[in-house]
Parts: sequence; structure tokens; C-alpha cells
Amino acid sequence: MCEDRIIQGFSKMDIEKKIEMISKFTLDPEKFKSDLKYHLHPEKSIQDTYSEFSENTLTNFYLPWGIAPNFLINDKIYHVPMVTEESSVIAAAASAAKYWMKHGGFKTKVVGTEKKGQVHFIWKGNPKKFLRFFETRKRYLSDIISPLTSRMEERGGGILEMKLKYQPEILNHYYELDISFDTADSMGANFINSCLEEIAKVWKSEVENNIGFNTEERNCDIIMAILSNYTPDCRVICDVSENIHNMKDVTHQMSQGKFVEKFVGAMEIAKKNISRAVTHNKGIMNGIDAVAVATGNDFRANEANAHAFASRSGFYKSLSDAKVENGTFSFSLTIPVNLGVTGGLTSVHPFAGYSVEILGNPSARELMGICASVGLANNFSAIRSLVTTGIQKGHMKLHLNNILNSLNADSMEKKAANIWFQNKTLSYSSVLTFLDEYRKRRKEN
Repeated sequence: MCEDRIIQGFSKMDIEKKIEMISKFTLDPEKFKSDLKYHLHPEKSIQDTYSEFSENTLTNFYLPWGIAPNFLINDKIYHVPMVTEESSVIAAAASAAKYWMKHGGFKTKVVGTEKKGQVHFIWKGNPKKFLRFFETRKRYLSDIISPLTSRMEERGGGILEMKLKYQPEILNHYYELDISFDTADSMGANFINSCLEEIAKVWKSEVENNIGFNTEERNCDIIMAILSNYTPDCRVICDVSENIHNMKDVTHQMSQGKFVEKFVGAMEIAKKNISRAVTHNKGIMNGIDAVAVATGNDFRANEANAHAFASRSGFYKSLSDAKVENGTFSFSLTIPVNLGVTGGLTSVHPFAGYSVEILGNPSARELMGICASVGLANNFSAIRSLVTTGIQKGHMKLHLNNILNSLNADSMEKKAANIWFQNKTLSYSSVLTFLDEYRKRRKEN
């Protein structure tokens, strides 16, 4: 162990001391300190808001906040805020939105909004006897936590159902108290966890004080109480469709029939080849994550949820599907998304608030449809590129500016490079070579 790298009491230090401490691990401590301070918000009250989002905050890490305009979803136009660092994601979403706006737009349907959490515990005794006891106390468990659920119930949410599951195949004497919720327009993580922890305490007390149990049966060993980010019944379906003969403007000089044949073939590969399916679904999440971040939602929970859903059959496969029936091309996405438009980061991050405003202050259900539409749009653009021009033509064109910035190119160099690489293979080394030669010529002239 490198004892000289250990920091004691870091969380108790003020920000100046923390920055000074961490600067010792950088190559240029003074520049590091200057850069960190430069990216802090000059207005203290605003910076305090940002700093309190997490712990041990030293500065702000900026990501681009952009707009994919003109999404026609259920006959309504949305201009969709997206936060992402990856080149071409917003451009791809906007391109697909523009195309499908002329061809009927995106249609969405929310299948359900049910979310879940569990209390996990050990109880030793007769399972049938225990299940009968649970049925007599189930209503009481819901009623006793009404101080926590009353406001959510006023908004149309609350506890939907409780089930007790005996699962000795997981652990000896193991039970799961499975509880489903509707959290209305909030994502509801804190609400669900608060309910679960209170239910765990009440349930433990009920078991321990039941005079119908013997001494051993009165022992209820709570392992944990926690929400589940797997919400397959909080799900949305999104689709687009068009007659093949009307798809001339998307095929890149390929016949409509050949384009659709290759597109559907690419989808079949993503259904049956896990190596392709992972990348395929990552492209869908490019769009969904970007909207989730922009609106202050938990993109990590939705990532885990989506990939678990993609594996629900026991084999990981594509979340989207494409088919041709009676001359009509259909492209669809079925995906669980857990989103909120009130509470949490959405209510305190100013740009999350602006994102929700720009979308027209949608309900959580409406936002589910927007996210799914953007995910399907990104997926459509990716597959379209793959089966026609190849993914790199568009992606690397946008990536060129990132390479130029990393090489400290000025405006003249960027302009020259964009012209030079219009029809050439692009890589970091080729850009570096171009800049070296361009800079030499400028010096000579």
C-alpha cells in the first residue's frame, strides 16, 4: 500500500483544502486548481445547489445540452432536450425525427406504470401457516404507513399490491415480501424505499408479537428492504410504419425493397447474435439516456432495467423489432422505462426544469413515450447507416472536431481539416499528420 497517497478526513475539509489536497496528484497543480475554480459557478447560491447533488464536490463537469427538434409523437410536435457527450447521437435522433415527421411520426402506448420493491427476510416455521398469517395482516401493513402514502395517493399513486413469496431455493427459510407501487409523476425511488423500510419494521413487530407463534416463530430476521430497478410492467411501446414504396428518401440510392430487406436482416441478427444485440441496444439507450439525463432522471436505473428486460427470455436480444407485412415496413420498440417529472433532481437542477418546460410539462407517462421515441429514432438512424453508407461516415465527421480540439487546432485549421476530410478516411493519426503538414505550410508562407 502507498501510505503517502492516503487522505485522512477528506469529507470534513472545506473545498479549498480538498482542491489543494487533490492537486498534488496532478502533473500541473496550479493549472489544475485554476481550471477547477474556473468551472465553478460564480453565483454562490447556484453553485451550492450543484455541489449538494453529490458529495466531495470540487467543481462542475460540463456536458453538452442540446435539442433534437421536430419529433412528431402521437400527432404532437416535441423539441427534445438531450444531454450526451457522444458525437452524432443528437444529430442521428434529429435526422430520424425529420424523416418520420413526413411519414406519420412516432406512435406510443404506455402498457403500465407499475414499480416494485421487496422486503427480504428469514423466518423459520411452517410456510402455509405463515402465508395464512400474512393474509390477515396485509391490509394492516398498507394502512399503518398511510402517513407516507397519503400524498402520493392524492396524486393518483400509492401501494397497488402486496404478495408474500416463499423461496427456499434461494436461501433456507427465505421469504420475499413483494410490493408494487404507482408513483404517479415522480420516479419514486425515495418514496418506495421509505415505504419499504417502514413496512419492514412493522412486519417484524407483527411477527414478533403474534401470540399464535412459538418462540422460534416469533423471530423475523430482516435482511434488507429495497426497491427494484427492474420494472417490466412500467413499459412503453413505440412504433413507426410506412409503405415501402414511399421510402425513396431514406435508402441512399438503394432500392426500397433492398433497403428494407437489409434493415430487417440486421434486426434478425440483433435478435439472435448477442455480440450484435449488445451494441444494437446500446444505440437505443444513447437516445433514452440522453433524455433521462436532460430531465434529471436516473439513466443508470433505466440502463439496468432495459438490459434485464432484453434478457427476459433467458437469451439477451434486441429490444426493437422490424417486419414487413402487405408491403408496409414497421419498426417498433418495447422497453421498460422508469421516469419522473416532479421531485428529485428534476425539481432542483435548473436545466432539468427547463428541459421539462420545453417538452410542454409532460406527465411521466408522456415522458416515457418521448424517451422511447428518441430511442427508436437513434436505433433507426444507426441501422439505416449500417446497411447503407456505413456508420463511420456520419459518426467520424462529427468526431473530427473532438480530435481537432484535443490537438488545439485553431479556427483556420478546423476549417481546412473539415474540407480535407470530406471524402477521406479519418483517424486520429491522419488528423495529426494533416495538422503537422498544414502548420508547416502556414509557417513557410
